[in-house]
Amino acid sequence: MKIDYRNEMFNNRILLITGGTGSFGNAVLNRFIDSDLKEIRIFSRDEKKQDDMRKKLNNPKVKFYIGDVRDKSSVNHVMKGVDFVFHAAALKQVPSCEFFPVQAVKTNILGAENVLETAIENNVKKVIVLSTDKACYPINAMGMSKALMEKVMIARSREVDNGTTVLCGTRYGNVMASRGSVIPLFAQQIKDGKPITITDPNMTRFMMTLEDAVELVLYAFNNAKPGDIFVQKSPASTIEILAKAMKELYNTDNEIKIIGTRHGEKLFETLVNREEMVKAEDLGSYYRIPADTRDLNYNRFFSEGETRVDVAEEYNSHNTHHLDVEGTKQLLLKLDFIRKDLGME
Repeated sequence: MKIDYRNEMFNNRILLITGGTGSFGNAVLNRFIDSDLKEIRIFSRDEKKQDDMRKKLNNPKVKFYIGDVRDKSSVNHVMKGVDFVFHAAALKQVPSCEFFPVQAVKTNILGAENVLETAIENNVKKVIVLSTDKACYPINAMGMSKALMEKVMIARSREVDNGTTVLCGTRYGNVMASRGSVIPLFAQQIKDGKPITITDPNMTRFMMTLEDAVELVLYAFNNAKPGDIFVQKSPASTIEILAKAMKELYNTDNEIKIIGTRHGEKLFETLVNREEMVKAEDLGSYYRIPADTRDLNYNRFFSEGETRVDVAEEYNSHNTHHLDVEGTKQLLLKLDFIRKDLGME
């Protein structure tokens, strides 16, 4: 099925997806495999996942490149002739980044810089970096590294002087069933007859499908100005509600066991912080966070300020729309693996 209104924009173009063998990369491929793109390049360091994807797709439009965003030469090689970049390559697991924070720095910050610099050098038209709610008020190494990735993107967007490349970003919450999501864990615990382990019953998380994540990136693609970050307004659920919804869907009576908040976790996540809300543009279903375009005139930083910060309210998973059990079940039923588990496919 052809993509409708985006045909002209992507006609005969080349799209690069870094970290393209991951959940987001697969979702983008499903969306664009039949579009008018001339070529989709998958860039990652996992040859096994690439081989699996190659055999599954068997499509000459999709080209595979082995490399690592930490290695600028390999990034520069894959960037030749590219029109658009979706930068999804990252270390995303909170615990692994906590134990190996330098690795998070190398991949999430320096790797992103390599992508941005080579894109500018190769006159790429648009680059969208994918960030996370954990970059807002970060308390863990993963969130901190993603927050700095955003800052690198904004800084580079100020410096672009080739008149061609637009750098922008998206920030999203928990993408359901993606790598690191708790939903597949709950499903496996249910099927194994084990207790469903939840951290804190009142802990809340934004709930987005992979399709939502793709739509957010496409919205940014169509509307971004240099340095913009886009956020999609999303519902949230408590971890307890999520566990109860999973139990009802699977028609099981597994015990719910509270194990306590893990190292580096928050009670709730923030998608737009208070300081950003002062300048954020409400676009209905999205927030646009414009880049700070001030220069290094330090006097302005000390003598000029905002008067609305004290009355602004951050946008977080506690104050967004909350799903009840039925609403959570309907969202979960959008996941292919759950529909398959329940015999609906």
